[in-house]
Amino acid sequence: MKFICSRQKLNEAVNNVQRAVSSKSTIPALEGILLKAHNGRLTLCGYDLEIGITTDMDADIYTEGAIVVAAKLFSDIIKKMPEDRISIETDEKFVIYITSGKVDYKIVGMSDNEYPELPAVNAAETIGIDGTTLKSMIRQTMYAVSDKDENPTQKGSLFEMTDTTFKIVSVDGYRLAVRTEKIPYNGEKSFIVPKKSLQEMMNLIADDTKAVSMKAGGRHLLLRIDNYTLITRIIEGEFMNYKATIPSAYATEAKVNTRKFTNTIERMSLLLTERVKTPIKCCFENDSVKTFCNTSRGEAYDEFEAEIQGEYVEIGFDNKYILDALKFAETDEIRIRMNGALKPIVILPSEGEDFIFLVMPVRLRNG
Repeated sequence: MKFICSRQKLNEAVNNVQRAVSSKSTIPALEGILLKAHNGRLTLCGYDLEIGITTDMDADIYTEGAIVVAAKLFSDIIKKMPEDRISIETDEKFVIYITSGKVDYKIVGMSDNEYPELPAVNAAETIGIDGTTLKSMIRQTMYAVSDKDENPTQKGSLFEMTDTTFKIVSVDGYRLAVRTEKIPYNGEKSFIVPKKSLQEMMNLIADDTKAVSMKAGGRHLLLRIDNYTLITRIIEGEFMNYKATIPSAYATEAKVNTRKFTNTIERMSLLLTERVKTPIKCCFENDSVKTFCNTSRGEAYDEFEAEIQGEYVEIGFDNKYILDALKFAETDEIRIRMNGALKPIVILPSEGEDFIFLVMPVRLRNG
């Protein structure tokens, strides 16, 4: 195999596919990137048996072929090469010769026969969505994906399509995040996408990505994002009935400025550490939100104005959980709906229900 290509474009492609490469595997080839020169194009692939990322790029192909190269070493070499044009050649002993300007490397590769084949996704339907919209939906919900092993279905986000409505739902037992958009798809389909795959989707979607297409099979999901293809396994199992957890009525509603509430919680959090954990108390009454924090490190108080309707509420929050919800609301003003001190609160945009965040309160010592 021999080809010459742009070092900058090769570096970009390597950086992206490398994120799907296994850092430690019983299959040595999975710690490498598959390079394949064919049909006038160079194809790169990274795969760790859970997620695979492939792309192809322009290259001057002199001899077709394929080889597996150690991902980190190859990436480090490409980054340090001095010229924009780079030549890569292999021999029958799987030795790889890398040249750019006056710099030459000779490294050992592996046969492409040792590289596992990516799974095929057999799905007749293609679902399309705007790239920046999908990125926003993932960003606003991924924070609520569980990192614990107790319930595997909570270690990913539910993608739910029903009659032109697309929802992404994440839950971890203490909080729930739902993001809704309209898409041109009239069928019904749902599947659970692992957290790592969600992160890689966000990494691959650029600011100018116009459209992302999805194909969901029985066990795998395939996405086409610009010049990249991402294949991920789907988490098996039944996602929780999240709709049953969203209260249909509320006793108190507060309309608050998101930045003011965030700043207040951050000020209270200065008295908290990993070892010093106590709930932040919030009192919603008389068009103001009063906050209190009392720990072994000291005491703090703050308040800010808000539009409040309904019953007086005194409620406690884990500072991280409430800050995450406020951060990912990504809107200037939010509505907070409550049903007393021990029921989950619901956070919504000032108008509509494009997102719904639930946060479980923490019982106060005097509550």
